[in-house]
Amino acid sequence: MKIVIIGSGEIGFHLSKLLSEEEHDVTVLDHDTQALQKLHENCDVLTVEGEATSIKALLSAGADLADLIVAATDVDEVNMVVAMITKRLGAKRVIARIRNDELCSDSTPLTPSDVGIDVLIHPEQHVAAEIVHLIKRAAASDLVSIANDRLQLIGIRLDTTSPLLETTLEHYASHFSEAPFRVVAILRGGRTIIPDGKAVFKKNDQVFIVARKEDVPAVITSTGRKETRIKKIMIAGGTSIGMRVTEILSAEKADWRIKLIESDPDKSLRLAGRFRNALILNGDPTDPDLLVSEGIMDTDAFIAVTQDEESNIISCLMAKHLGVSKTVALVSKAEYIPMSQTIGLDAAVNKKLSVTNEIHRQIRQGQVISNYAPYGSDAEIVELLVSDRSRAAGKRVDELKIPKLAIIGGIIHNGDASIATGQTRIHPGDHVVVFCFPDDLSEVTQYFTS
Repeated sequence: MKIVIIGSGEIGFHLSKLLSEEEHDVTVLDHDTQALQKLHENCDVLTVEGEATSIKALLSAGADLADLIVAATDVDEVNMVVAMITKRLGAKRVIARIRNDELCSDSTPLTPSDVGIDVLIHPEQHVAAEIVHLIKRAAASDLVSIANDRLQLIGIRLDTTSPLLETTLEHYASHFSEAPFRVVAILRGGRTIIPDGKAVFKKNDQVFIVARKEDVPAVITSTGRKETRIKKIMIAGGTSIGMRVTEILSAEKADWRIKLIESDPDKSLRLAGRFRNALILNGDPTDPDLLVSEGIMDTDAFIAVTQDEESNIISCLMAKHLGVSKTVALVSKAEYIPMSQTIGLDAAVNKKLSVTNEIHRQIRQGQVISNYAPYGSDAEIVELLVSDRSRAAGKRVDELKIPKLAIIGGIIHNGDASIATGQTRIHPGDHVVVFCFPDDLSEVTQYFTS
């Protein structure tokens, strides 16, 4: 696929790296010489130096022949103009990063298609939805819904109390029979391990497990973690993400008691007028006296989404120290994700990685039903539709000729979800859930879909 990415910032960079590894024909357009040089050093992509809205530069990048345009600059207006121009030039499909709430609203008089946008990506909405998802499953540091939520991928950090420490995966599988599950990966010290039966669990391992949604609570309990019923939630930061999280939580459950802390007095007043089902507080979310006086020790979940990632981390660590069961911090540096749980955070989210994952999922539509790259891991989980022509059709899992480091976690057959075993047979029309590294993804995809 010929893909032109407009903007070589963090989103453009991560996306370029992913897509070039999948052997797409990728060209990146930007005016920043140093950013393009960094791309050259790290990715197998073509680069064009020029302004995003220059027709000459867009033609030089091949926008008129592109299967896909990704407008990923930091400026909404630029992305909208890029979408309009490239669509007129002949680009088949346009994905644009847009933060403007009015354009994203259902009541807007100007729809995305009016300006040439086929898929609109709103960063704050995606991150807010991800945070809410994590809050609903309090014991997990990662939670991904697969196959319309019939299967879930959960990430669990093993602390010093876990009964799995120093035991093998083989031992775990044989001694826990309450629910079927599949351990698909272990994240250890920033390195992703695709485990076999002899793999030994260590302290601070991040263990990724696929299970049916109804079996997830039992699987979490087996790792030594306890699900906490979330009732009281404190949110630090009246940012656009903080507001969206408050909106979603307020709408979903009337019995959730929500407090939102905002340091700006004027903004606090505006938020108080906007949210009737949440208590808005004016103060510093890193002030331990304020947190204690507002009942942090009786709070079930603490979410820090201010513009300052250091404040987010510090306030979450204080909350954890004061007994909060679940903490989630927004961090701007993707490099902080792998170490977040090591220092005591339950979960960390990153806006740019969240957007990259969503754009990547949109790009793969047709071949891949859904995909997700867990934070901190260099592997990903994908849901594939088995075609009639597939080499996997009619075979058992233990007969498949797929890469050694690819693990089949689950199967959806006739609408029923099950955890895959060696004896599970694959049929045309099944959905298979596979955990693998990007280098193997193209081979795995072709094996099941063509």
